Amino acid sequence: MARFTLPRDLYHGKGSLEELKNLKGKKAIVVVGGGSMKRFGFLDKAVEYLKEAGMEVELFENVEPDPSVETVMRGAEAMRKFEPDWIVSMGGGSPIDAAKAMWAFYEYPETTFEDLIKPFNFPTLRTKAKFCAIPSTSGTATEVTAFSVITDYEKGVKYPLADFNITPDVAIVDPALAETMPAKLTAHTGMDAMTHAIEAYVSTLHCDYTDPLAIHAIKMIHRDLKKSFDGDMEARDRMHNAQCLAGMAFSNALLGIVHSMAHKTGAAYSGGHIVHGCANAMYLPRVIQFNAKNAEAAERYAEIAKAIDLKGDTTEELVAALVAELKSMNDSLEIPKGIKEYEGGIIDEKEFMDKLPKVAKLAIGDACTGSNPRIPTQEEMEGLLKACFYGEDVEF
Repeated sequence: MARFTLPRDLYHGKGSLEELKNLKGKKAIVVVGGGSMKRFGFLDKAVEYLKEAGMEVELFENVEPDPSVETVMRGAEAMRKFEPDWIVSMGGGSPIDAAKAMWAFYEYPETTFEDLIKPFNFPTLRTKAKFCAIPSTSGTATEVTAFSVITDYEKGVKYPLADFNITPDVAIVDPALAETMPAKLTAHTGMDAMTHAIEAYVSTLHCDYTDPLAIHAIKMIHRDLKKSFDGDMEARDRMHNAQCLAGMAFSNALLGIVHSMAHKTGAAYSGGHIVHGCANAMYLPRVIQFNAKNAEAAERYAEIAKAIDLKGDTTEELVAALVAELKSMNDSLEIPKGIKEYEGGIIDEKEFMDKLPKVAKLAIGDACTGSNPRIPTQEEMEGLLKACFYGEDVEF
């Protein structure tokens, strides 16, 4: 038996933010990030709509990129004091992911972070509050997923939390919010969405319910991402839908080792963080080359290649064409070929090599590895990570 879970209601299209007027409740806490929602006026609009719905509103602001365990705990404490019956989070993936984890600690103060990092181990939520998610970036799709990524900075590890309990009750996918993204963020989040869709399509848990969402998202992203990056706002609006479709697919089909590697390299090095979407973009072509040694995965990559009109007479040629096309997309979006080039070389090569065995082991143990079509050994994962560092092809 398989399961397919989405939000109870999803409102989409320009102006859908106004749907906040129709939420039923007494108190709402709004969780936001570093200021873009306030700067562009969306936060004020959201608060106004919630007040029109008859709710008392409190803000929890300044959730950092790659939210920390400490921020989650502070937010949960604020919720326990305010006692909202709606948690509304708006912005990029970070504030929404953080709010999902806060939700668990608000309703169950006695639970521990160690409890939650076990996949599908959350307590039953909605005993105190419901959840509404409003994305401003076109990548994470956390507004429709059963996932949240929280960083333990002390350990230097990003943890993907996974449980259908944290799938939001309401998602509001208003493209007006995404039109404020700068080009670099558009590129990174767009390739994050492409990775979600491709990994969902080849996941060992893909099914008839997830495949149409994944393949349609891939076609949309392939068509619209570069245009969106170049400032075409109609394409930007379509990308906001595409990333959401990709999220619906991967929330139910799960992901693969591109995400395992991105989670475990993101906060591992003293030189700085590797932005999640950029990491996915750099790693995806190499993981496809690795996974394509699995015949079933290779056939599904070939199906993706045909869906976006790439040419090839054999499965092998189609897979190679897909890899080449993704590399070309990265180049056009100004994404580096490998970690060594990232942000002008902020990740030290010696530190990377010193930490390679540990990072590889953590990546193999990541929650996303189990649904990858080919499970790497320790040696293979180290080889994959080295290929991603140097931007090299994978032939093992």
